[in-house]
Amino acid sequence: MIEVLKPGILTSIQDKGRFDGLEFGIPVSGAMDQTSMQQANMILGNKAGDAVLEMALFGPKLRFASPTLISIAGADMSPTVNGEPLDMLHPYPITSGDVLEFKSAAAGCRSYLAVKGGLTSEVILGSRSQYDGITEASCLSKGAIIPYQSLDYLSFPSGSRLKMDRESFNREVLEVFPGPEFRGLSDDQQDKLFRTSFTISHYNNRMAYQLNEELENSLSPIITAPVMPGTVQLTPSGKLIILMRDAQTTGGYPRILQLDERAIDRLSQKYEGQFIRFKLY
Repeated sequence: MIEVLKPGILTSIQDKGRFDGLEFGIPVSGAMDQTSMQQANMILGNKAGDAVLEMALFGPKLRFASPTLISIAGADMSPTVNGEPLDMLHPYPITSGDVLEFKSAAAGCRSYLAVKGGLTSEVILGSRSQYDGITEASCLSKGAIIPYQSLDYLSFPSGSRLKMDRESFNREVLEVFPGPEFRGLSDDQQDKLFRTSFTISHYNNRMAYQLNEELENSLSPIITAPVMPGTVQLTPSGKLIILMRDAQTTGGYPRILQLDERAIDRLSQKYEGQFIRFKLY
């Protein structure tokens, strides 16, 4: 098991997501940056969607009770084990009593910790992902215990190291498809949508990212319709809201764009004050 000595900021258990609850209006949840989660798992020979720890902005301090292998992907939070620095995207052995500690993110804002075999917390509606109202808590607190399967012996997967693309966190361009209401925008509105560098506001979390710049909204309200992670909504005031992994499953604002999965991953590594631009496929 892992004992949480210090929780960091919004550290939570996440996996590929919870798809069994969509018919009940339950958000998908899951790792914000699915690519980084998959990389951390791949290094250990885990399944791509096995449960990991997602850490945002400032990481936790953790103590391991039994041997395992770990790997870390995503934002570099200067991880150390017993004070010794670890490289990202590399498998490391852990023994009983080892303390793993993270600091603040140097680039990007979300980091992912995988353990061999994945975390084995409770499965609810097909997922271990934490979400308020579905699991006991939406994130981890001091003293929390996280189960995993301890290893009798440590074996390293062959060829289990990946190259870190640090520049990916700095890329502004997000690839998008037209949303259902996109064609209702005028040519001028469409042109502005793709010419503007939008700034991420302080309203950004696992549910949605709001942008500071406004786009004139001449669209009529829509009847409540399905939405999903990556849906870009245009509010009556002209604000753009990009739905993320914990977003609701229906909404009433016009859906003008839809991010692809890689664009959602890239956006999840950005924070307040950074810029993004939309690029149509």
